Amino acid sequence: MPEVLSAPLVVEFPFTRSLGPVQSAFLTGLRERTVLGIRTDDGTVLVPPVEYDPVTANELRELVEVAATGTVTTWAWNPAPRRNQPLGTPFAWVLVRLDGAATALLHALDAPGPDAVHTGMRVRIRWAAERTGAITDIACFEPYEGEPGPDEPAAHDGEFTDPVTGIVAPARLDYVHTPGRAQTAYLKALEGRRTVGERCPACRKVYVPPRGACPTCGIATEEEVEVGPRGTVTTFCIVNIKAKNLDIEVPYVYAHIALDGADLALHGRIAGMPYDQVRMGLRVEPVWAEGAAHPDHYRPTGEPDADYDTYKELV
Repeated sequence: MPEVLSAPLVVEFPFTRSLGPVQSAFLTGLRERTVLGIRTDDGTVLVPPVEYDPVTANELRELVEVAATGTVTTWAWNPAPRRNQPLGTPFAWVLVRLDGAATALLHALDAPGPDAVHTGMRVRIRWAAERTGAITDIACFEPYEGEPGPDEPAAHDGEFTDPVTGIVAPARLDYVHTPGRAQTAYLKALEGRRTVGERCPACRKVYVPPRGACPTCGIATEEEVEVGPRGTVTTFCIVNIKAKNLDIEVPYVYAHIALDGADLALHGRIAGMPYDQVRMGLRVEPVWAEGAAHPDHYRPTGEPDADYDTYKELV
């Protein structure tokens, strides 16, 4: 049995969103060291604020200012902070009901250890030295033994100079991927510039990349089948937005390609021809870069286009 591979894998992208009047006021308020909530139809004050009443679904606009002090309602100790978490030393994740609010806000509590944290403890906001209009303007919470804030929050018009109207939220997922027996064999074959799949013993379909089992019949696949290297474009799209850290000029074409002998289309970039001449049925072949572990792109073979009936089941 071949060695089973594993490798760290990172999925990361920036998520850009615009803000409505409520979220804009909330985040701009944090920049100004002001915590805003919203009053619902029944008088409940929600922090963080939402645009619509969770009970009636009515639009909400009555902003109020709550205190920067509050009470821990529940907590969990984090002994090993991860990348980009609020604090670099062990801390507690806490839900804090700020004075004047009826709901709790999730954030970090700077505490020397889990024995120093308990439900019902009093805390206050520690503001970040530099604030930009984000939840990170609250650096963390810290223990507090002073006077509580008012129970009744004050009305606020939500107006600030230079309001925050949009945010970029980075999303990142770090994990270790283990492809398993079937995909390990597939990756090993690619090192030799070969593409292999596995045939289902029942329906006889060849799946590329192999999955170790037939998704239709639900039984294990073990018979290895070499496919391609040539194939047929079944569907495609033209990419017009340049991706961060991807050194490919737009526009370019990304396509589903049914390799000869395969019953499942895989993804690949089409190059070596004008992007607006790529079409369904185009016959293509892989182009390998020096030392690459997979084809860099696919280019036209010069053969006549494939008849639609030969690939229609893979569209």
